[in-house]
Amino acid sequence: MRDRVTDYAKKTLADGKMGELHLAACRRHMRDLERQGTETFPFLWDAERAERVLEFAETLTIAEGARPAPLNLMPHQCFDIGSLYGWVHKDTGFRRFRRNYLSVGRQNGKSMQNGVHGTYISGFSGYNHGKLFTASTKRRQSLIAWDEVKKFIQADPELLEMFRVQDWKYTITSKLTGCTIEALSKEGGLDEGFRAIFASIDELQQMKDNSVYSSLYRGTRNLDETLISMITTRGRDFNSFGYEMDTYAVNILNGVVTAEDMFADIYSADKDDDLFGEIALMKANPYLWNTENGKKHLLEDAQTAKDFGGSEIAEYATKTLNIWYADTDRSFINPQEWAECGEDLTLADMQGRECYIGIDLSSGGDLTTVAFDFDLEDEGFEFVETHSFMPRGRLQEHILSDLAPYDVWEQEGLITVTGGAGDFITDHIELWNYLHDVVEEYGLKPLGIAYDRHNIATSLTYMEDFGVDLMDVPQSARSLSDATVDLQLKVRSKKLRHNKNNGLMTWSFANASVTSNSFGEIKVDKKDNKRGRRIDPIDACVNARTMRMVAKKPIDLNEVILSEDWSL
Repeated sequence: MRDRVTDYAKKTLADGKMGELHLAACRRHMRDLERQGTETFPFLWDAERAERVLEFAETLTIAEGARPAPLNLMPHQCFDIGSLYGWVHKDTGFRRFRRNYLSVGRQNGKSMQNGVHGTYISGFSGYNHGKLFTASTKRRQSLIAWDEVKKFIQADPELLEMFRVQDWKYTITSKLTGCTIEALSKEGGLDEGFRAIFASIDELQQMKDNSVYSSLYRGTRNLDETLISMITTRGRDFNSFGYEMDTYAVNILNGVVTAEDMFADIYSADKDDDLFGEIALMKANPYLWNTENGKKHLLEDAQTAKDFGGSEIAEYATKTLNIWYADTDRSFINPQEWAECGEDLTLADMQGRECYIGIDLSSGGDLTTVAFDFDLEDEGFEFVETHSFMPRGRLQEHILSDLAPYDVWEQEGLITVTGGAGDFITDHIELWNYLHDVVEEYGLKPLGIAYDRHNIATSLTYMEDFGVDLMDVPQSARSLSDATVDLQLKVRSKKLRHNKNNGLMTWSFANASVTSNSFGEIKVDKKDNKRGRRIDPIDACVNARTMRMVAKKPIDLNEVILSEDWSL
């Protein structure tokens, strides 16, 4: 029996030339073959079912171009398509994979693959009167995969007899099964309750939240089979749903998490590859690299990016090499380096430790944050943690304006929501009560509290109750630069630790860029000056770090008096 999926996995692993994440996808297939049909893995590999879909795909016609041509799948495409149909449950025979995540450099045929899925499932999978969708944030993007199905149908007279295409409704209907394929978009409105037997979700890196995915995936719970197929190329927004899903897929491939219902494959350059070399281009572009014109244009793209530099490199890195790219010249920290500093640590692990506390108070209903800064010299690292506050009356507003899951963070205990639905100003007393509680519960030993004088007047009495030194930290680059640079360096050198489960703090750190004064001194600012990019947890951390650094060095009174921040 022909088995192109397994043959490809074996050959690719033997060659060892592809990117590490794609090799991990091949290893996963081979590992699953060894444990198939067991009590802990109730799935079987049916090569015949996989081949059935691959053979169907190769009856399709590529209409785009100078003349129509038959679709000839490349080996890697056989692996990605066939894997989704060959794995079945040993008792029910239903397909194992209900979700698919495919990430690859642009123009490598990922939309075409979803076009194959849509055409096959709608007309030839045996399911009647099902709903299929192509979706994205914008209508134009959602039509790409829909058009792939349309082109397959209109290029084949037999298929044209079997389907009805209604361009004005963005709908395709199978006359054989009654299944429909509809193009949806977030801008056009996405409701709950979709029962999609197939959905193509395009360009996840552009999605700020999971609303498109969630609307479609939640409706599939009672379906015996479904396929939510996510296709994307990586980007630069580390605060996006695309980055979250990509991280999840990477963890699946690396065996960090288990998700037997999700197939994942990522074609990308590896960390140590020469960004402008042929090896990196080959790994991220399995289709283009194997065509004469494609290879030629990839090499031209690499040379152009190398010559131009700057923003051209960012575009090249994300779209051609399919790697997440952080603008390190402007970003406060590199999100990947920050992630590597995350551990399962909380304030409970700081029992009896000394710390400095930083406060950032909001003027109304925005985010208020308290930060804790620990110097764990005996363990060779430092630890920072934050907790935030927001009034109940502003919660839903900020969820929408900031595109941030504050309601989820409330459930996770990362933010205290104060008052009731009619309260729109944060009750700062809640912060001081919280601070007293955690200090007492964990036996913390505050050495000082650092604050921004903005909105602090009503809180001075509460701070004095702690009986520790207080420090007013001017919010100028001159005053904040040392602490800001120190945090950057500690993250880069892996000498800082943070609670990896504190999504609010991580979100805040990814929101921040740096700005400088004429002397080259820096401070943190909102990235792109966007209102919804909250950085209050960082501000609180920098305040605490400033006080800790000042406390460790002798004070030069002449320098203080002559500084621009000095006043009587």
